[in-house]
Order: sequence, then structure tokens, then C-alpha cells
Amino acid sequence: MADGRALRLRINDRDHDLVLDPRTTLLDALREHAGLPGSKKGCDQGQCGACTVHVDGQRVLGCLTLAAQVEGRFVTTIEGLAAADGTLHAVQAAFVEHDAFQCGYCTPGQIMSAVACINEGHAGSDDEIREYMSGNICRCGAYPHIVAAVRDAAGRLANSRGASL
Repeated sequence: MADGRALRLRINDRDHDLVLDPRTTLLDALREHAGLPGSKKGCDQGQCGACTVHVDGQRVLGCLTLAAQVEGRFVTTIEGLAAADGTLHAVQAAFVEHDAFQCGYCTPGQIMSAVACINEGHAGSDDEIREYMSGNICRCGAYPHIVAAVRDAAGRLANSRGASL
């Protein structure tokens, strides 16, 4: 690529050296260049949340973020949530247990938003969860199950944090 720029992206605690067009979105860099297809391309306009990932622990929409903007920062995708031994993150486990997905297309973005929701302290009530998660669209309508999963995972994480103090 003649117009490419060399970037080193830190994704899921691993460096990825990529040569990208400066206009490449983080979502396209993840899916097409770093071999991480878990984040989904839904609307590609920042309206559905399917592409949600974390940058330095904050949720961002991969389709609206340029890859060059995250150089030198820590990117976490759905592939980076589970423990190295394959143990699911509490939110992933809760989504499975509560059937918080149907077709599954929005699930990676929903889970990444749910982790941020809990980490940022927005899981105090079902209404608060629904408000925080409102940027993530589920065409199948699994919202009641998603809220239940977030509530359950928030409780699990609070209990595990309390136990480790």
C-alpha cells in the first residue's frame, strides 16, 4: 500500500504492527488487518453499537474511531475479555446463562458495553442499565435478557471484588 502508514496497535495485550491507510477505522483494522473479527460491522455509522470496543478501558465505537487515533493506547476487543485459560468474563458467562442473545450479531458490542456499564458504576438499577445500554441495538429484541445478564454480572463482580479486599 503506497499510502500506508506503519502503526503499532496494542490489542488484547499483544502488539500488532500494521501498515494502514490513514483513513482506516479501528473496526476495519481489527477485522481485516489484525485478524480479530469479533467486533461486528452493523450500521458503520455509529448508531447500532455492534462495533463497541474499549480503548484505555473506555468504550468506543470502532466504526467511528480511526486506527491511528489509538496508537499507543490499550485496545480490548471481545476476544480479549476471557481469561488466558478460556474462562469467560463474568459478563460473557451471564449472557450465556440468561440467553441474552438470539442471532448473536450484536452480542460482542452488547458485552463490551455491559462491561463498561458495570465498571463505570451504571448498573445500579434496571432503568440505569437500560439507559446506559441504549446505544446498542438488538434487532431480535433480547433486551430483557440483556438487562438481566448485566444485573447478574454486576452482582457477581461486586461480590468477587468484595471477597478479594
